[in-house]
Amino acid sequence: MRFLFFTDTHIRGTNPKSRLDDYYSALKNKFEEIINIVEKNNIDYILHGGDWFDRPDISPSIVRDFAILVKKFNRPVYSVAGNHDIFGHNPETISRTMLGLLEGTDIIRIIEDNKPIIIEKDNVKVQLYGHSYSYEIDEKGLKESYIVKKDRACDYCINIVHGMLLPKTFIEGIKYTIIDEILSTEADITLAGHYHSGFGVKKINERLFVNPGSLARISALKSEIERIPQVVIIDLEKELNLWVVPLECARPGEEVLDRAHIESAQNRAYKLNQFFQNIDASGDYKQIKIDINDMIEQIVAAQGVSDEVKIETIKRIEKARTSMDGEEVEA
Repeated sequence: MRFLFFTDTHIRGTNPKSRLDDYYSALKNKFEEIINIVEKNNIDYILHGGDWFDRPDISPSIVRDFAILVKKFNRPVYSVAGNHDIFGHNPETISRTMLGLLEGTDIIRIIEDNKPIIIEKDNVKVQLYGHSYSYEIDEKGLKESYIVKKDRACDYCINIVHGMLLPKTFIEGIKYTIIDEILSTEADITLAGHYHSGFGVKKINERLFVNPGSLARISALKSEIERIPQVVIIDLEKELNLWVVPLECARPGEEVLDRAHIESAQNRAYKLNQFFQNIDASGDYKQIKIDINDMIEQIVAAQGVSDEVKIETIKRIEKARTSMDGEEVEA
Protein backbone atom coordinates (compact mmCIF):
# COMPACT_ATOMS: atom_id res chain seq x y z
CA MET A 1 0.00 0.00 0.00
CA ARG A 2 1.42 3.37 -1.02
CA PHE A 3 0.35 6.92 -0.23
CA LEU A 4 1.44 10.22 -1.73
CA PHE A 5 1.23 13.31 0.49
CA PHE A 6 1.44 16.98 -0.39
CA THR A 7 0.05 20.13 1.16
CA ASP A 8 -0.72 23.85 0.96
CA THR A 9 -1.31 24.22 -2.76
CA HIS A 10 -2.98 27.64 -2.36
CA ILE A 11 -4.71 27.53 -5.72
CA ARG A 12 -5.49 31.02 -6.98
CA GLY A 13 -5.96 32.76 -10.31
CA THR A 14 -3.78 35.80 -9.68
CA ASN A 15 -0.05 36.18 -9.15
CA PRO A 16 1.18 36.74 -5.58
CA LYS A 17 3.10 40.02 -5.37
CA SER A 18 6.36 38.16 -4.81
CA ARG A 19 6.09 35.92 -7.91
CA LEU A 20 7.95 36.83 -11.09
CA ASP A 21 6.54 34.02 -13.24
CA ASP A 22 3.02 32.85 -14.08
CA TYR A 23 1.96 31.34 -10.73
CA TYR A 24 -1.20 29.74 -12.12
CA SER A 25 0.62 27.91 -14.92
CA ALA A 26 3.44 26.87 -12.59
CA LEU A 27 0.95 25.34 -10.14
CA LYS A 28 -0.83 23.44 -12.90
CA ASN A 29 2.54 22.07 -14.04
CA LYS A 30 3.18 20.83 -10.51
CA PHE A 31 -0.13 18.98 -10.47
CA GLU A 32 0.69 17.41 -13.84
CA GLU A 33 4.05 16.21 -12.49
CA ILE A 34 2.38 14.77 -9.38
CA ILE A 35 0.01 12.85 -11.65
CA ASN A 36 3.07 11.31 -13.34
CA ILE A 37 4.69 10.52 -9.97
CA VAL A 38 1.49 8.78 -8.88
CA GLU A 39 1.55 6.53 -11.96
CA LYS A 40 5.29 5.78 -11.92
CA ASN A 41 5.31 4.86 -8.23
CA ASN A 42 2.10 2.81 -8.16
CA ILE A 43 0.47 5.08 -5.60
CA ASP A 44 -2.81 3.80 -4.14
CA TYR A 45 -4.07 6.86 -2.22
CA ILE A 46 -3.51 10.62 -2.27
CA LEU A 47 -3.31 12.60 0.99
CA HIS A 48 -3.49 16.40 1.23
CA GLY A 49 -2.68 18.53 4.30
CA GLY A 50 -5.13 21.37 3.66
CA ASP A 51 -5.19 24.83 2.09
CA TRP A 52 -6.13 23.53 -1.32
CA PHE A 53 -7.26 27.03 -2.19
CA ASP A 54 -6.01 30.48 -1.28
CA ARG A 55 -9.53 31.50 -0.29
CA PRO A 56 -12.77 29.59 0.33
CA ASP A 57 -14.82 31.38 -2.35
CA ILE A 58 -12.39 31.22 -5.24
CA SER A 59 -13.67 31.51 -8.83
CA PRO A 60 -15.57 28.46 -10.14
CA SER A 61 -13.53 28.54 -13.37
CA ILE A 62 -10.32 28.08 -11.37
CA VAL A 63 -11.87 25.26 -9.33
CA ARG A 64 -12.94 23.57 -12.57
CA ASP A 65 -9.39 23.62 -13.98
CA PHE A 66 -7.90 22.00 -10.90
CA ALA A 67 -10.81 19.61 -10.32
CA ILE A 68 -10.00 18.16 -13.74
CA LEU A 69 -6.38 17.70 -12.66
CA VAL A 70 -7.33 16.11 -9.33
CA LYS A 71 -9.59 13.63 -11.15
CA LYS A 72 -6.57 12.65 -13.27
CA PHE A 73 -4.97 11.22 -10.13
CA ASN A 74 -7.50 8.44 -10.64
CA ARG A 75 -7.01 7.52 -6.98
CA PRO A 76 -9.01 8.18 -3.81
CA VAL A 77 -8.05 11.57 -2.37
CA TYR A 78 -8.26 12.14 1.40
CA SER A 79 -7.76 15.58 2.89
CA VAL A 80 -8.30 17.99 5.75
CA ALA A 81 -9.34 21.63 5.41
CA GLY A 82 -6.83 24.40 5.95
CA ASN A 83 -7.50 27.89 7.31
CA HIS A 84 -7.65 29.29 3.74
CA ASP A 85 -10.26 26.71 2.73
CA ILE A 86 -12.88 27.79 5.27
CA PHE A 87 -14.66 30.93 6.46
CA GLY A 88 -13.74 32.48 9.79
CA HIS A 89 -11.40 29.63 10.78
CA ASN A 90 -14.50 27.48 11.28
CA PRO A 91 -14.40 23.95 9.77
CA GLU A 92 -18.20 23.80 9.97
CA THR A 93 -18.35 26.24 7.02
CA ILE A 94 -16.84 23.71 4.59
CA SER A 95 -20.22 23.05 2.97
CA ARG A 96 -20.28 26.70 1.82
CA THR A 97 -16.81 26.63 0.27
CA MET A 98 -15.26 25.48 -2.97
CA LEU A 99 -13.49 22.69 -1.09
CA GLY A 100 -16.93 21.61 0.08
CA LEU A 101 -18.02 21.55 -3.55
CA LEU A 102 -15.21 19.12 -4.40
CA GLU A 103 -16.20 16.99 -1.43
CA GLY A 104 -19.85 17.02 -2.41
CA THR A 105 -18.97 15.78 -5.90
CA ASP A 106 -16.80 12.96 -4.50
CA ILE A 107 -13.60 14.37 -6.00
CA ILE A 108 -12.08 14.80 -2.53
CA ARG A 109 -13.03 13.18 0.76
CA ILE A 110 -12.65 15.33 3.88
CA ILE A 111 -11.66 13.33 6.96
CA GLU A 112 -13.80 14.44 9.90
CA ASP A 113 -12.17 15.18 13.23
CA ASN A 114 -12.01 12.13 15.50
CA LYS A 115 -13.73 9.96 12.88
CA PRO A 116 -10.88 7.89 11.47
CA ILE A 117 -11.19 5.99 8.23
CA ILE A 118 -9.95 2.43 7.91
CA ILE A 119 -8.19 1.57 4.64
CA GLU A 120 -7.26 -2.01 3.84
CA LYS A 121 -5.33 -3.53 0.94
CA ASP A 122 -3.23 -6.68 0.55
CA ASN A 123 -3.65 -7.61 4.20
CA VAL A 124 -2.39 -4.22 5.37
CA LYS A 125 -4.83 -2.17 7.44
CA VAL A 126 -4.32 1.57 8.00
CA GLN A 127 -6.19 3.84 10.37
CA LEU A 128 -6.37 7.34 8.85
CA TYR A 129 -7.14 10.33 11.10
CA GLY A 130 -7.63 13.90 9.91
CA HIS A 131 -7.92 17.20 11.77
CA SER A 132 -8.85 20.34 9.86
CA TYR A 133 -7.70 23.78 10.95
CA SER A 134 -9.48 25.59 13.76
CA TYR A 135 -8.50 28.63 15.77
CA GLU A 136 -7.82 26.54 18.89
CA ILE A 137 -5.72 23.83 17.21
CA ASP A 138 -2.43 25.14 18.64
CA GLU A 139 -3.70 26.50 21.94
CA LYS A 140 -1.71 25.57 25.03
CA GLY A 141 -3.22 22.54 26.70
CA LEU A 142 -5.38 21.74 23.66
CA LYS A 143 -3.33 19.29 21.61
CA GLU A 144 -6.08 16.73 20.99
CA SER A 145 -5.79 17.13 17.23
CA TYR A 146 -2.21 15.90 17.32
CA ILE A 147 -2.58 13.09 19.86
CA VAL A 148 -4.59 10.10 18.63
CA LYS A 149 -5.19 6.51 19.69
CA LYS A 150 -4.26 3.62 17.43
CA ASP A 151 -6.70 0.83 16.75
CA ARG A 152 -4.84 -2.35 17.70
CA ALA A 153 -6.51 -4.14 14.80
CA CYS A 154 -4.65 -1.83 12.39
CA ASP A 155 -1.07 -2.22 11.22
CA TYR A 156 -0.43 1.51 10.91
CA CYS A 157 -1.95 4.78 12.04
CA ILE A 158 -1.60 8.05 10.09
CA ASN A 159 -2.78 11.45 11.35
CA ILE A 160 -3.09 14.48 9.02
CA VAL A 161 -3.23 17.86 10.79
CA HIS A 162 -3.40 21.39 9.43
CA GLY A 163 -1.70 23.16 12.30
CA MET A 164 1.52 24.93 13.19
CA LEU A 165 3.54 21.85 14.14
CA LEU A 166 7.23 22.68 14.53
CA PRO A 167 10.42 20.93 15.68
CA LYS A 168 11.49 23.88 17.89
CA THR A 169 10.26 27.14 19.39
CA PHE A 170 9.02 29.88 17.09
CA ILE A 171 8.14 33.59 17.06
CA GLU A 172 6.56 34.98 20.23
CA GLY A 173 2.91 35.85 19.69
CA ILE A 174 2.31 33.09 17.15
CA LYS A 175 0.54 29.96 18.36
CA TYR A 176 2.33 26.73 17.55
CA THR A 177 2.87 23.17 18.74
CA ILE A 178 6.27 21.58 19.36
CA ILE A 179 6.78 17.96 18.32
CA ASP A 180 8.03 17.17 21.84
CA GLU A 181 4.60 18.15 23.19
CA ILE A 182 2.79 15.42 21.26
CA LEU A 183 5.08 12.43 21.64
CA SER A 184 2.27 10.57 23.42
CA THR A 185 0.45 10.22 20.09
CA GLU A 186 0.01 6.65 18.87
CA ALA A 187 0.12 7.68 15.22
CA ASP A 188 3.00 6.03 13.41
CA ILE A 189 3.11 9.02 11.06
CA THR A 190 1.89 12.56 11.75
CA LEU A 191 1.55 14.57 8.52
CA ALA A 192 1.39 18.36 8.97
CA GLY A 193 0.54 21.29 6.74
CA HIS A 194 0.15 25.03 7.42
CA TYR A 195 3.85 25.84 8.02
CA HIS A 196 4.98 26.62 4.48
CA SER A 197 8.72 26.23 4.97
CA GLY A 198 8.21 22.70 6.29
CA PHE A 199 10.65 20.76 8.41
CA GLY A 200 11.10 17.59 6.39
CA VAL A 201 11.00 14.28 8.22
CA LYS A 202 11.69 13.93 11.95
CA LYS A 203 11.87 10.52 13.64
CA ILE A 204 11.42 10.40 17.42
CA ASN A 205 10.73 7.27 19.46
CA GLU A 206 9.91 5.32 16.29
CA ARG A 207 7.28 7.93 15.37
CA LEU A 208 7.56 9.96 12.16
CA PHE A 209 6.58 13.64 11.98
CA VAL A 210 6.47 15.04 8.45
CA ASN A 211 5.96 18.38 6.74
CA PRO A 212 7.48 18.61 3.23
CA GLY A 213 6.58 22.30 2.98
CA SER A 214 3.92 23.90 0.82
CA LEU A 215 3.60 23.03 -2.83
CA ALA A 216 3.14 26.75 -3.46
CA ARG A 217 5.80 29.38 -2.86
CA ILE A 218 3.94 32.62 -2.20
CA SER A 219 6.29 34.74 -0.10
CA ALA A 220 9.84 35.82 -0.93
CA LEU A 221 11.34 34.94 2.44
CA LYS A 222 14.84 33.50 2.31
CA SER A 223 13.59 30.07 3.38
CA GLU A 224 11.17 30.02 0.43
CA ILE A 225 13.81 31.08 -2.06
CA GLU A 226 16.16 28.31 -0.91
CA ARG A 227 13.70 25.41 -0.95
CA ILE A 228 12.19 23.35 -3.79
CA PRO A 229 8.56 22.13 -3.50
CA GLN A 230 8.30 18.39 -2.91
CA VAL A 231 5.91 15.55 -2.18
CA VAL A 232 6.20 12.58 0.16
CA ILE A 233 5.72 8.92 -0.71
CA ILE A 234 4.79 6.52 2.08
CA ASP A 235 5.31 2.82 1.42
CA LEU A 236 3.57 0.37 3.77
CA GLU A 237 3.83 -2.78 1.66
CA LYS A 238 6.35 -4.73 3.78
CA GLU A 239 7.49 -2.24 6.38
CA LEU A 240 7.20 1.51 6.83
CA ASN A 241 9.34 3.40 4.32
CA LEU A 242 9.06 7.07 3.53
CA TRP A 243 10.91 9.40 1.16
CA VAL A 244 10.56 12.88 -0.31
CA VAL A 245 10.45 13.62 -4.03
CA PRO A 246 11.42 17.16 -5.17
CA LEU A 247 9.41 18.39 -8.14
CA GLU A 248 11.51 18.69 -11.29
CA CYS A 249 9.26 21.34 -12.83
CA ALA A 250 9.75 23.71 -9.88
CA ARG A 251 12.24 26.36 -10.91
CA PRO A 252 14.88 27.70 -8.47
CA GLY A 253 13.52 30.28 -6.08
CA GLU A 254 15.78 33.00 -7.45
CA GLU A 255 14.01 32.69 -10.79
CA VAL A 256 10.42 32.87 -9.57
CA LEU A 257 10.52 34.96 -6.37
CA ASP A 258 11.19 38.69 -6.18
CA ARG A 259 13.89 39.33 -3.57
CA ALA A 260 12.70 42.91 -3.20
CA HIS A 261 9.77 41.57 -1.18
CA ILE A 262 11.93 39.83 1.45
CA GLU A 263 12.41 42.91 3.61
CA SER A 264 8.77 44.00 3.36
CA ALA A 265 7.55 40.48 4.23
CA GLN A 266 9.78 40.35 7.31
CA ASN A 267 8.62 43.83 8.31
CA ARG A 268 4.95 42.78 8.04
CA ALA A 269 5.61 39.76 10.26
CA TYR A 270 7.35 41.95 12.82
CA LYS A 271 4.53 44.52 12.81
CA LEU A 272 1.93 41.79 13.23
CA ASN A 273 3.78 40.40 16.25
CA GLN A 274 4.18 43.87 17.79
CA PHE A 275 0.52 44.63 17.12
CA PHE A 276 -0.65 41.57 19.06
CA GLN A 277 1.63 42.46 21.96
CA ASN A 278 0.12 45.97 22.07
CA ILE A 279 -3.38 44.50 22.11
CA ASP A 280 -2.40 42.22 25.01
CA ALA A 281 -0.84 45.18 26.85
CA SER A 282 -4.10 47.13 26.67
CA GLY A 283 -5.35 45.31 29.76
CA ASP A 284 -7.89 42.73 30.86
CA TYR A 285 -10.59 42.41 28.18
CA LYS A 286 -13.24 42.18 30.88
CA GLN A 287 -12.28 45.66 32.11
CA ILE A 288 -12.47 47.31 28.68
CA LYS A 289 -15.44 49.70 28.39
CA ILE A 290 -14.90 50.71 24.75
CA ASP A 291 -15.56 48.65 21.66
CA ILE A 292 -12.51 46.53 20.87
CA ASN A 293 -12.83 47.49 17.21
CA ASP A 294 -12.35 51.12 18.25
CA MET A 295 -9.25 50.17 20.21
CA ILE A 296 -7.87 48.37 17.18
CA GLU A 297 -8.53 51.36 14.96
CA GLN A 298 -6.61 53.58 17.41
CA ILE A 299 -3.59 51.32 17.35
CA VAL A 300 -3.78 51.03 13.56
CA ALA A 301 -3.76 54.80 13.24
CA ALA A 302 -0.86 55.17 15.67
CA GLN A 303 1.34 52.53 14.04
CA GLY A 304 0.35 52.80 10.40
CA VAL A 305 -0.58 49.11 10.27
CA SER A 306 -2.08 47.82 7.02
CA ASP A 307 -5.73 46.79 6.63
CA GLU A 308 -4.55 43.20 6.04
CA VAL A 309 -2.95 43.07 9.48
CA LYS A 310 -5.99 44.75 11.05
CA ILE A 311 -8.41 42.20 9.59
CA GLU A 312 -6.24 39.29 10.71
CA THR A 313 -6.05 40.74 14.23
CA ILE A 314 -9.82 41.08 14.45
CA LYS A 315 -10.17 37.42 13.52
CA ARG A 316 -7.67 36.34 16.15
CA ILE A 317 -9.30 38.21 19.01
CA GLU A 318 -12.80 37.01 18.08
CA LYS A 319 -12.52 34.42 20.80
CA ALA A 320 -11.85 37.08 23.44
CA ARG A 321 -14.70 39.26 22.22
CA THR A 322 -17.32 36.52 22.34
CA SER A 323 -16.15 35.31 25.77
CA MET A 324 -16.88 38.81 27.15
CA ASP A 325 -20.57 38.22 26.44
CA GLY A 326 -20.55 34.72 27.90
CA GLU A 327 -21.27 33.18 24.52
CA GLU A 328 -19.81 29.96 23.20
CA VAL A 329 -16.71 30.65 21.15
CA GLU A 330 -16.58 29.40 17.57
CA ALA A 331 -13.36 28.49 15.76
